[in-house]
Amino acid sequence: MGGNGLEIRELECFLVLAEELHFGRAGERLYISQSRVSQLLAALERRIGARLVERTSRRVALTTLGERFLAELKPSYTELVSVVARTRAAARGVEGTLRLGFQGTADARLMGAIESFQERHPACATEIVELPFADPFGAVRRGDVDAAIVLLPVAEPDLVLGPVFSSERQTVAVSVRHAFAGRSSLAAAELAGTPLIAATDPAPAYWREAHAPSGPPAPAVRTLQEGLTLVAADRAAMLLCRPTADYHGRKDVVFVPVDGLPDSVLGMVWHRDGETERVREFARAVAADAE
Repeated sequence: MGGNGLEIRELECFLVLAEELHFGRAGERLYISQSRVSQLLAALERRIGARLVERTSRRVALTTLGERFLAELKPSYTELVSVVARTRAAARGVEGTLRLGFQGTADARLMGAIESFQERHPACATEIVELPFADPFGAVRRGDVDAAIVLLPVAEPDLVLGPVFSSERQTVAVSVRHAFAGRSSLAAAELAGTPLIAATDPAPAYWREAHAPSGPPAPAVRTLQEGLTLVAADRAAMLLCRPTADYHGRKDVVFVPVDGLPDSVLGMVWHRDGETERVREFARAVAADAE
C-alpha cells in the first residue's frame, strides 16, 4: 500500500517485535537486519502519529498506545492470514472434503500425513473410512473414497499407485494354544504346513495369495476382526504386519515375527479418472512424511 496506507511488512514487524521485545531476535525471525526492524517500526509510527515502542539501552517495551494497538491488531491480522490461506487453497482447488480409505491400522505415518495435509490446506476437511480386508479397491472404484491406503501388491489397470511407504516385518497371528505360540520368531518355511486365513472375493487372486501364501485349506474372511476371531478359536493362523498386530493385540492371540517373508508395505491408490488436486496434494503429504 502507498500514501497514507499501512504496509503489511510494517505490521508484521510490529507484531513480532511485540512478542520478542528485542530488535535482534525480531530481525532473526523476520530474516532481516536489526536496523531494518528499526526502519519498519519508525515508518509505522510515522503513519500512526505516535510512539508504539519505548526503547532504551536496557529494555524494549510497548507504550500504552502500543499495547492497545497490539490487542486490536493481532486478531485482525490472524484472520487476514487465514483468509489468504483459504483463498490460496481455493485457487489451487484444495478445498471441500478429501475422503480417504485405509486398511488395517491408521498408523502414526498415515496420521502424520493427514495432519500435514490439514495444516497446508485448512479449507479441506479429511474424512477417514476403514476398508474391509477383503475389498481393498472397491471403495475407490465406486467413488466412495477419493483415495485409499491399501496393502500392496497393487496391479489394477484402472488405479494409480502413488506413494509407497510403511515397510514392516510380517508376523503370524496364532492362538495361545497353537504350537507356535511360545516361539520368539519363525522361518517362512515353517509356515508351509500351517493353514493361513485368506481374504474372500472381491479381493483379486494375486492379492489374496500375497497375504496368505498357498498351503493347507483355511477359512476366508471379509474383515480383519473375523480373521482374528478364527485365529483365537485356533481354526487357522493369519499374517499381519507388526503395527496392525500391535494395534489389535488380544489375550487369546499371539503374534510371532516371521523371517524370510517380504515386508508388508502400504501404498496410496486412486482411480485414474478421479485424480484431483486434493488427491495430488495428499499424495505429496504422504510422500514427504515417508521420507
